[in-house]
Amino acid sequence: MMHSLKQIFPRHDLIAFAILAAILAIVFPLTMDIFRLNLVGKYLTYAFVALGLVLCWGYGGILSLGQGIFFGLGGYCMAMFLKLEASSPENTAIQSTPGIPDFMDWNQLTELPWFWEPFHSLPFTLFAVIAVPTVFAFFIGVAMFKRRVGGVYFAIITQAIAAILTILIIGQQGFTGGVNGITDLRTFLGWDIRTDSAKYLLYFVNLVLLFICLVIAQCVRKNKLGRILVAMRVREERVRFSGYDVSNFKIFVFCLGALFSALGGAMFTLQVGFMSPTFVGIVPSIEMVILCAVGGRLSILGAIYGALLVNFAKTSFSETFPELWLFAMGALFISVVLFFPNGLASLYQEYVLPWIKARFKPRVKTKPEAKVESKAKPQPELSEATDDSANLPAGARYEN
Repeated sequence: MMHSLKQIFPRHDLIAFAILAAILAIVFPLTMDIFRLNLVGKYLTYAFVALGLVLCWGYGGILSLGQGIFFGLGGYCMAMFLKLEASSPENTAIQSTPGIPDFMDWNQLTELPWFWEPFHSLPFTLFAVIAVPTVFAFFIGVAMFKRRVGGVYFAIITQAIAAILTILIIGQQGFTGGVNGITDLRTFLGWDIRTDSAKYLLYFVNLVLLFICLVIAQCVRKNKLGRILVAMRVREERVRFSGYDVSNFKIFVFCLGALFSALGGAMFTLQVGFMSPTFVGIVPSIEMVILCAVGGRLSILGAIYGALLVNFAKTSFSETFPELWLFAMGALFISVVLFFPNGLASLYQEYVLPWIKARFKPRVKTKPEAKVESKAKPQPELSEATDDSANLPAGARYEN
């Protein structure tokens, strides 16, 4: 058991996890005011999506340009529960139909739609946050991967699905809130989520869920499944000829990425207080891919740093250069892609990780006798063709 844990979590990975945990759980809460900390919590909700993309795109070779679909579905499921709690008959007494959300009353609905009714229950809502996006991803995966649709074609199809879902949400204004989305979310089981204490608590809840997803992703990455995903990305036909059903592996990792994205969407709704179709469509989905690419599509921790860095830059540029921040974001993305094709995580892999391995590498004591023997018997030149190495003692062969 301990051996398997060391394989999944080697020492250098544990150190990297500890550094990230210290930054997010200690440094940021102690150095930032509640407004900035709430922004970081919002940025970390996008890290869920980037983490899923590392598994799908980086390891499985499945580029999805529609991860906003699952982010939005998870967010809308949570928003429906919060909106029903805010739409009690007492709070909506001035409406022509009390007890239903305000946007339904504005669109002249006289009763709550049937698919809204189960969201009065918190257990059902938590189940729906996980199940609805995962099942939707399962159907997409079966329809695409069983027919061996992949590569650019799969990316375009997911992009089209994101556009269709956005149009559907905006068009059904009476049921979804339309272009404004579901807003004015105030309480969670009677607990005011707009207070400073609530924002602190939600930040740490978000952090715990993110690290749970990180542990799951690490287990997938270091397990046999991770090796199969990499093999699929490099030589899919060879994996298929080896007897593996490639489509099932793709469906699984795609559903897992959808699950991570949905959790991020639900936490986004809780921390920001609304959900709208602007987080479902093509543009936010492409931005989520950029987060993964900047951080490093082969690094689960790089995805977290990428989400923080890009969103920090987005906020800073939009505050300082409101008319030029889009160009600045584009320049940041192009620079990273040109100079660091594997993302910023390549800096860690090339410079930090070798130092950590050298620093914590166990020291092996060499026997003095072996050193004396190796000095007494000079090594043959590489150019000489000799088979005498088979007759050497084991220790001498090891020294070679």
